Amino acid sequence: MKVSILFLYLLCICSYLKAQDTELLPKDEAGKFIYYEVVKLHDLPLHTLKVRLLDFFAKNKVGLKSTKFQMTDSTFSASGKLIINKTMVVVSHPSGEVNYNFVLETKLDKYRFWLTDFKFIPYQKDRYGNFVPSTTVGVPLENEPAKFNAEQWKEYRSQTALYAASFAEKIKKHLADPVLKTSLPAEKKMVTKVW
Repeated sequence: MKVSILFLYLLCICSYLKAQDTELLPKDEAGKFIYYEVVKLHDLPLHTLKVRLLDFFAKNKVGLKSTKFQMTDSTFSASGKLIINKTMVVVSHPSGEVNYNFVLETKLDKYRFWLTDFKFIPYQKDRYGNFVPSTTVGVPLENEPAKFNAEQWKEYRSQTALYAASFAEKIKKHLADPVLKTSLPAEKKMVTKVW
């Protein structure tokens, strides 16, 4: 009995210290949380960068919603979501999701990307016991929480900051990988005049 109480106590202390070490995301000029980074290309052609970017999203399924996936000559933008989990001793369940926007822009010898517009949508259980969004309108993470849920809101922000840093490391590593293919698949054309 004493061992299990000591174990729970140590687990609580470790999770508290982990939450204290997590830095929150900085704010941009508009007062929104943002994860922003500029990366040098090091002799990587822009065409190759685009191919690797598409390959990254095809392979990783990192929570981006394919419905808002756009790519122009120098800009790539998409919307995504992150599931926020709540852990109670051993059991974990989703308590909500954070929707965000991802943008990547290219220039001559560098690219920059950012994640911003973080909005939290709480989950609730439906009649089948599944966790589903309780609303379609998200609350910006920049909003100050009420006193009764301040700790939860801080946890949502810290999980989002950890996710953004992890996402950035994965995408930079993938875009810099020299082993990946560097050409798009040939576009198939349909001839409709001859049948």
